[in-house]
Amino acid sequence: MTTTFKMRTAALACAAAALAMAGCGKQGQVVQGRVITYDPQARQLTLIREPAGPAGSSPGILPPITISTPEDPDEMGPAPAAGGLMLLDSKNRRIVIYDRAAQSFRSVAYTPLEERYNVTKSPGRPALDRVRKTITIYSAKDRSLITFAASDDLLAMPADTWRAGDVVRYYYKDPARALRLMNVTKTDLSKSAG
Repeated sequence: MTTTFKMRTAALACAAAALAMAGCGKQGQVVQGRVITYDPQARQLTLIREPAGPAGSSPGILPPITISTPEDPDEMGPAPAAGGLMLLDSKNRRIVIYDRAAQSFRSVAYTPLEERYNVTKSPGRPALDRVRKTITIYSAKDRSLITFAASDDLLAMPADTWRAGDVVRYYYKDPARALRLMNVTKTDLSKSAG
């Protein structure tokens, strides 16, 4: 190969790289939040963005964001579970839920009737007992199971109000469409560590 040919090849490679980068447009961004609704048929989910700062200090950032899931199923992890439980503060005896009807957070002070800690696995769906007027919820983060007295308006809310939705992280260039989506709750990140 001649020096001229090598220079032309290098120049063409640089030009191709520059065109490819220009075609990519702006850099993408990443958002993480808790899923409050998920419709697999419509390929849409709605989430509450997580705030910056220490985890558990805030229920999230309103308003909720609705996005389309990735078109390529290989760019999406396990399907997320939705729920309205945003924060369980057992120290201050307070639960924060996303109230769909009011489209805002609702803080509920509670008096525990029963508390169990170091519960490693969820017993399943939240238990709403309309006869005894109690709700039992599980917090994976705190590994706690709490039963508290509930008013009729709390018992009238959908059962998934009392379940924490999965945390997802997604990459996008268009804020309404995820290019990649990872279910943080259902992904064991320790297996990917080198």
